[in-house]
Amino acid sequence: QVQLVESGGGLVQAGGSLTLSCAASGRAFGSYAVGWFRHAPGKEREFVAAINLVRDATYYANSVLGRFTISKDNAKKTVYLRMNGLKPEDTAVYYCAADDGMGPGPATSDYDSGRVYDYWGQGTQVTVSS
Repeated sequence: QVQLVESGGGLVQAGGSLTLSCAASGRAFGSYAVGWFRHAPGKEREFVAAINLVRDATYYANSVLGRFTISKDNAKKTVYLRMNGLKPEDTAVYYCAADDGMGPGPATSDYDSGRVYDYWGQGTQVTVSS
C-alpha cells in the first residue's frame, strides 16, 4: 500500500557527505517507524538508523553513530539520512523501510530488526571512494 522511494545516492570521496531521502509515494506516512538499512555485495544486510515518526526518537548503529543523522520532514512525507565523514566501508545499497502503522508499533529494542518493517524501497547506491 505504501511505496517508498530512496534517492540521493551517488559517488563521494572518503570524508565527504551525502544526504539520502526516503519519500512515501501516493500517501502520507502512517507508520510508526522508518529505518535505513544497507547491503553491500557479499555481506549481510546491516541496520544503519531508524526514527520513531511520532516521538522523534532516533536509533543508530554503532558504526555510524556520530557520523550519520536521521531526520524527517512531515510536510514532505520524507525521511532523510545525512551521512557525514563517509568511509569506503559505507559503500552499499541503502534501503529505507517503514512499518505498517498498525498495532502498538515497534518496541524500543526492535528498531534495528528488519522484521518490524513492512515496506521497503528499491534502494539507492552509495559509493565511497578512497
